[in-house]
Amino acid sequence: MTTDISAPLARYADRLHSVIGDGHHVASPLGAWLLLALACPAATGATRTTLEEALGTDADTATDAAHALLAAPHPLVSSATAFWRRRGIETADLDGWQGTLPGSTATGSLPDQAGLDAWARAHTHGLIETFPLTVTPQVLLVLASALATRVSWAEPFEVAPADALGSGSVWAGRLSRALRSPEYGHRCWIADSARAGTVVVHAASAGTAEDAAGLLVVSVAAAPDVPAGDVLAAAHEMATAAVGAPEHELPARRRSLFDLPLGEGPLWTLREEPTRTFARDGREERARALLPCWSATSRHELTAPELGFPAVRDVFGELLGAAGPEFEAAQAAVARYGRYGFEAAAVTGLALAVGLPPEGVARVAELRFGHPYAVVAVATDSRADGTSGPWHGVPVFSAWVADPEELPEADVADR
Repeated sequence: MTTDISAPLARYADRLHSVIGDGHHVASPLGAWLLLALACPAATGATRTTLEEALGTDADTATDAAHALLAAPHPLVSSATAFWRRRGIETADLDGWQGTLPGSTATGSLPDQAGLDAWARAHTHGLIETFPLTVTPQVLLVLASALATRVSWAEPFEVAPADALGSGSVWAGRLSRALRSPEYGHRCWIADSARAGTVVVHAASAGTAEDAAGLLVVSVAAAPDVPAGDVLAAAHEMATAAVGAPEHELPARRRSLFDLPLGEGPLWTLREEPTRTFARDGREERARALLPCWSATSRHELTAPELGFPAVRDVFGELLGAAGPEFEAAQAAVARYGRYGFEAAAVTGLALAVGLPPEGVARVAELRFGHPYAVVAVATDSRADGTSGPWHGVPVFSAWVADPEELPEADVADR
């Protein structure tokens, strides 16, 4: 049975956006929430309680939900998680916790900065160029998640003059063009929300070729004086309602246009015109939406206590036997919303660090193969059950190198 975590995620989103503030930004509450959920199996006592408070659900439910999401990736939302540790950082407790991670989670030695940046690019369609954290010699381990989507609308927007956004819009004078939803294919309605009062809603969808899965992007606007946090909460509320309604139908909680006064207001203009209609009562309702194109690039610090990452720091401190280690948690996110589609990505990371180790001495060798030498290629065939196949350890090729060649010119440049 699938666990519905939309309510816990909406609650976590409320916290995250409250910490970020009401400036122009994009974020992925899910990207941060997943890391908290993956840390849960190692959390005990007060730390576990703190994590559950941040997650909005019990630890087992959160962990099961994270595993389910990562085990069955959505066709339109690529997802990845990783856990890296510096070589030599090994404890039985840490090894035990690592064993609870989803099978798809990448593990291994901590990469350098270039390696982390490459991982971010590879798992966000190139939308995020750099990992949000910096690897220093003090960093012992990094836990990370990546989410990305790049979709085309099932029905693209039409183009409208920006002044159609309304005489009260501060954007109408700054922009020359805006987007108008098509006559069919998008959903637009007016509804009463729990926290933001009456709001206007627009929903555009994208789907796979087989229509087996899709992505619904819901935009919500409230009166200009409604706080951003309340409008974001309304957006989660309306998105849940839209997903719960049949395809191409409006949610049951919408307001009837015949219950609203005619004329122009800050959120809509309502007029009445004669028409031919098969509506049962002879009253037909139509709505279209006008929106601007937009994009955002953001970086968010995730160290506020209410976001749960200080508790994750304590979890890893216990696993390593280190009291009060330093930590850094941050998210990089980007998004673009346009006439033909939507793309967004987020990389979230937690890094645990300790003070520099005491000074010592290291011997460093550079091994030279400057005279004839031997090469042997051996097959490996290790099985997951600990046994080995018939090819394991079998030498397949061998050579004596006595006549080296120059590096080909084509291989001189980096690829």
